Parts: sequence; C-alpha cells; structure tokens
Amino acid sequence: MTERIALKVDVDTLRGTLEGVPPLVELLKHYRVNATFLFSLGPDNTGRALRRIFRPGFLGKVLRTSVAANYGLKTLCYGVLLPAPNISERAADVMRAVRDAGFEVGVHCNDHVLWQDHVAAQSHAWTREQMQLAVAAFQRVFGERPKVHGAAGWQMNEHVPQLEAELGFEYASDTRGRSPFRPMFAGAAALCPQLPTTLPTFDEIIGLAGCTERNVADVLFEHSRTHPGPHVFTLHAELEGMRLRPAFERLLQLWIEHGLQPCSMRELYLNLPPELPSHPVEFGELAGRSGLLACQFATPREHRG
Repeated sequence: MTERIALKVDVDTLRGTLEGVPPLVELLKHYRVNATFLFSLGPDNTGRALRRIFRPGFLGKVLRTSVAANYGLKTLCYGVLLPAPNISERAADVMRAVRDAGFEVGVHCNDHVLWQDHVAAQSHAWTREQMQLAVAAFQRVFGERPKVHGAAGWQMNEHVPQLEAELGFEYASDTRGRSPFRPMFAGAAALCPQLPTTLPTFDEIIGLAGCTERNVADVLFEHSRTHPGPHVFTLHAELEGMRLRPAFERLLQLWIEHGLQPCSMRELYLNLPPELPSHPVEFGELAGRSGLLACQFATPREHRG
C-alpha cells in the first residue's frame, strides 16, 4: 500500500488567508494532491505574539526564519498598533473557495495568539467559549459544522478533547507525536482520535545543522523516508504558501516521484484501525521551536480503546 502523508495547512493570519492560501490551492491542484486547511476565524492579533520575545528560544527562531519578512510589517502591528481585523469576515470568500475546490476545511482557532499563549492554563469555561466562537464563525462562513480541529501552536488542555467530542468534531490534530492515538487525561481516553503532526516543520529545521531554504525540502524528505508513517506534515499558509512555496513544491515532487501519496487528514482518519492505542498527552520541548508543546507521551503499556 502506498504510504500516505497527510498535509495539514495551518492558516494563522489574515494575510496568510488572502495571499498564501490561493497559491497553495493552485499548487496542490496542479499536482492533483489533497490537503486539509485549518482556518483561524476570529481576530488577527499577531502583533501581540511579540511578547514571546522573552521566552527561551523564541528570539533565535525569529532570527532563523525571518519572521518579519514572512508575515509582513502590517500583520506584526495587528492588535498592537493597528486594530485586529476579523479574519472570517474579511476572507470568507477565500475560505469558501478552498472548500469549493474540493479540499477539506476545519477549525484552527478563534484568536490564534490568545489560544496559543493561554489555553494550557485555562478553565473549562474559557476553553469552551473560545472553541464555540470558532465553531460559530466556521458555521457562518461554510453553512455547516466543522468536523476537524487542529489546535493553534499545538497547545491544549485537559478540557479540549471532551469539548471536541461535545462540539461534534470527528477527529483532531492538536499534538505532536508518532502515530494516531486516543488522548488520555486523568486516566480516561477521549472519543476523538488524534492524528498528531509527525514530521518537523520547515521553520523548525531551517537554520539548524546546515539546513537552509535551498535544501530544506531534501532534509524533510529524508526524514519522512527514514521514519515509519503514515505521517502528518504541518505547513503554514504564511510560509509554504508564500516565501517557502518553491521549497514546498520541491518536497511535493520528491514525495510523488518516490511513490509517497500526499493526502488530506480525512483520508488518514477514514483508514484508521477500529482500535487505537491510548496515550497521555504531556507537554515537552521540540528542537527548533520555542516553548512547550502538547505531545503524545510514550507509555510502557498501551491501553486499547
């Protein structure tokens, strides 16, 4: 069987939606491959993310990956020097065009910066409100309820899996890990399976160990070949849809030439085995990314459910 590599496109900003998404759609259509687009639907407060400058590792990532060039000065002022535009109100037509082109669409978040910086320590009520806001915005744009959730910045708390099931999500991709699983909190396995991001992202490996924008596709391809799949590869409309689009196209070519099949996350979900291992979710560090991320934790014994 051809090994699948699910493409998960995180869309974080208004600029990424308007300028990064359409070229990505055309690129994917050209190579006849599918993908899943997860949209940020509420206010674009990207400028507030600059408060992370004091977080260990964040400044190094900013310098390695040319954040200002990738996101643009105007976007970096949103929520600080400029009002935060509502993404789903300003870019609904672009979002619907993605769905109409045959791609799976889902929820990334309501407010990307608010979720990424605060959800880990928040209450059930706060988490529920943020997720309901995102679901409501999605319904206004698409006229239907979302089926897939992918948490911004791989950040979550113990309330998220329960709320995903309650809000009608069929599966989620909130974590980093090795293979599909059911997340466990307080010893109980969630209903929604997790399809974790299994491969490093471009911005995590550029600038490390001799990896550059010129060879990042080859580095990522070798990683996908030497680690067993199926895989989930997360890309960003603001990066692979814009400045890093040539590198992403090179990666697509390598995968296709070597018999790997890029696909949507739904294709992985529909081919899951009837029983999945259950693993706790714990927060850990990953090379090339600042802060702690929600990760599939390796346990000595796997609980089936």
